[in-house]
Amino acid sequence: MGSDVFFILIGAIMVLAMHAGFAFLEVGTVRKRSQVNALVKILVDFAASTVAYFFIGYSLAYGVSFLESARVISGGEGGGFAPQGYDLVKFFFLLTFAAAIPAIISGGIAERAKFYPQLIATVGLVAFVYPFFEGMAWNGNFGFQTFMEETFGAKFHDFAGSVVVHAMGGWIALGAVVLLGSRKGRYKSDGTPVGIPPSNIIWLALGAWVLSVGWFGFNVMSAQKLEAVSGLVAVNSLLAMVGGILSALFVSRNDPGFIHNGALAGLVAVCAGSDVMHPVGALATGAFAGALFVWAFNFQQNKLRIDDVLGVWPLHGLCGASGGILCGVFGLQALGGMGGVTFLAQLVGTLIGVTIAFVAGFAVYGTLKVLVGIRLSEEQEYLGADLAIHRISSTPDQDMTR
Repeated sequence: MGSDVFFILIGAIMVLAMHAGFAFLEVGTVRKRSQVNALVKILVDFAASTVAYFFIGYSLAYGVSFLESARVISGGEGGGFAPQGYDLVKFFFLLTFAAAIPAIISGGIAERAKFYPQLIATVGLVAFVYPFFEGMAWNGNFGFQTFMEETFGAKFHDFAGSVVVHAMGGWIALGAVVLLGSRKGRYKSDGTPVGIPPSNIIWLALGAWVLSVGWFGFNVMSAQKLEAVSGLVAVNSLLAMVGGILSALFVSRNDPGFIHNGALAGLVAVCAGSDVMHPVGALATGAFAGALFVWAFNFQQNKLRIDDVLGVWPLHGLCGASGGILCGVFGLQALGGMGGVTFLAQLVGTLIGVTIAFVAGFAVYGTLKVLVGIRLSEEQEYLGADLAIHRISSTPDQDMTR
């Protein structure tokens, strides 16, 4: 048991490090006047997520409460807890997944969202919305998996969260982004888009690298037990990542922002089926996701005129959903996969998760918009989130010399 505790603890630490990747990806993408806000937002959202998930969310998803003595919850005596605090580090590991929801949303609403309403949204989403579907998919709550198996021939399979985490986060974010509206100056009066380039490709690339490395903890350690670990998951994650990079390279015509996000698109998509796909199927899944992200980002920004700053709906929402569905294609034995999945189970399960997230995004942020407002004032937005909210810029020494 001690080896399992250490195994999942390392996984939790690796996924915790991914939150630094979320932060620096956002820092490199937003304009300079919102970089401090990006860093603070991700860190504080993680802290709020921890409290919400510890006291409410984890119990809602798995029926486990830690409001017992330390001797009990660490497995020392009775109570049904595993020895050596395994259940505690399992909570830590799954918390890092739950906290990814507000981290994903953060990139979409950047530069014009109020700070404390977003914090309230984080608590509500991590305490109630995310664990509602998490419990259905990963704990069989409400008879969901029994229904799926009896109706479609297999349970809904999402090994590491293409749908449970990424599609949920991306589709919730869509509601928030639409309700917020676009940044001032992003579109002309006739709807023509005005390009706002990333502020720092170096920080963006660092964020993508940190996320990519941590992702192997996200996927491989989803086995949760040392005896269940599989090298197939690691290699499938690798090939999906490079498939996303290469397809984004060609489709975007060498754009560095798309190339680095292409790696993430591939990793998002392969999460669901990383334990059942053949590596060639994982490569194809990643390549499809990388191309999908480039196309969908441009379509969202230029045709739909939805100002999703980091493209979290295309990256997490669409690539996550596509990964959930493609698990039911490349996971089939007929295509070299491990089997145990069906296309219809994956399609229906993905649509259910997306629907819950889409409705929740508009409900949560719509309620907050009516009650307290979710957007900075025009003056605050012009000043920038850093100075308007935190009263300091990312380079205060340089500002003093101007």
